[in-house]
Amino acid sequence: MKKDPRTPVTIVTGYLGAGKTSFLNHFLRQTNEKIAIIVNEYGDIGIDDQLIEKTKEEIIEINKGCICCNVRKDLIDTLSMLSFTREQGMIEFDRVVIETTGLADPAPIVQTFLMDSKMIEAYDIDSVCTIVDSKHISMHLDQKDESLSQVAFADNIILNKIDLISIDQLEKLKKRITKINPFANIYETTNSKIDINKVIHFYSFDLKDKLQMHPAFLHDTHHHHDNVTSLSLIETQPLDLGKLNMWFSYLVQILGESLYRYKGILYINGKKKKYIFQGVHMLFAAEEQTEWGDASPRSEIVFIGKDLNKQKLKEQFHKCISR
Repeated sequence: MKKDPRTPVTIVTGYLGAGKTSFLNHFLRQTNEKIAIIVNEYGDIGIDDQLIEKTKEEIIEINKGCICCNVRKDLIDTLSMLSFTREQGMIEFDRVVIETTGLADPAPIVQTFLMDSKMIEAYDIDSVCTIVDSKHISMHLDQKDESLSQVAFADNIILNKIDLISIDQLEKLKKRITKINPFANIYETTNSKIDINKVIHFYSFDLKDKLQMHPAFLHDTHHHHDNVTSLSLIETQPLDLGKLNMWFSYLVQILGESLYRYKGILYINGKKKKYIFQGVHMLFAAEEQTEWGDASPRSEIVFIGKDLNKQKLKEQFHKCISR
């Protein structure tokens, strides 16, 4: 178990009707943690909070709009209120679960926990779980709506309603999902039923836990699908820190909106320790970690983004090699 004073946050997203509330109910039945639930609905009248089974949870609604855009301040205010009331002994909770509206882009929600100093101090993103309606997701991906970002940002993808499609359709869907997001864990479910231990305790946005990357995350892939591409870069020669800083500054300023997620391990010239970095759009962080030890030093970077120029990125990366 992770020893950290911050409260873990699980973000549950997925397009309309995918099965997010059913997933949340299964989550609540299995966990022994005390959960504070933030439910976001787009309309003025909330329904989802009425469908969530009431046990020991604190359920808070944000229904003035989508928390990925005009009411993100409401999300920060709600999280601040939760921290305050717990400090005052009014409520108790071990984890926050945010169920987004089906129209939400996860990126700004994730950024909330990476850019606000109070949120950084109080909360730690555990994972982003995207629930997928296996029957209808292909149609949404073809339309390039919010479902595309939801898949691209996920740490865990739950292919729900697999009973409504054939085995052949399922295999094609899994290949398509993998092309969009090659490092997410993919689980197949009906009625959103899943062992909750498979999707918690990831801390996917905590650089302190990124000393080793998931093998599936770093495999070299050059597929192109739905305008979302993934690219892996590996280099065994040491990199120049100054050149890297300039390159990343360029990337976030020029390509920031197109970079969904990017992260990696860097082998820096003159440094005995690994550098771990991770970013979302125009926000990224990096820090020095443990020494390489017996491992052969090398840099490994993965980008997931929209319409990425892979050849140009490769060329720019290799220009960061220390000469």
